[in-house]
Amino acid sequence: MTLSPTEVADKLEIADKIYRYCRSVDRLDVPVGHSVFHADSVADFGESYVGTGRGWIDFICEEHKKFLYHSHQVTNVIIELSGETAGSESYVYASLQRQDGDKVVQHEFWARYVDKWSKRGGDWAIDRRDCIVDYGVIREVTQLPGNPASRRDRDDPSYDVLTRS
Repeated sequence: MTLSPTEVADKLEIADKIYRYCRSVDRLDVPVGHSVFHADSVADFGESYVGTGRGWIDFICEEHKKFLYHSHQVTNVIIELSGETAGSESYVYASLQRQDGDKVVQHEFWARYVDKWSKRGGDWAIDRRDCIVDYGVIREVTQLPGNPASRRDRDDPSYDVLTRS
């Protein structure tokens, strides 16, 4: 399959938005998260949330403040274009740690983001996201020390080099 330069650019823009979603929830950066979803989008995260995509960002960034650490990665991103609309499936792994009394508990999820996209005013964003959790675990862990420079806000060192954020 040969893609046109426009199709390559569209796929790259969509993939970039998928990665920026993870950045937004890990850095608790609501404006970046809002940029991933159209204002009238729908997000279905099962029992935890069904509503607008931007409402999900507000909700999840607030919820993540309860955790000590969290990290989201996406892999196996497949994007199918159809003019000014697209569909994608992204595998996601999320790991979150929280304090539970005198122990640290880690939540791990293996899931998929199934997204419908549209390009409006030259900008790709999600119209609908369905998060399908395939499985997960919660377990007590022994923490390893992290780098004190790692932050969940705009003081994270990445903001110094990522000028678009």
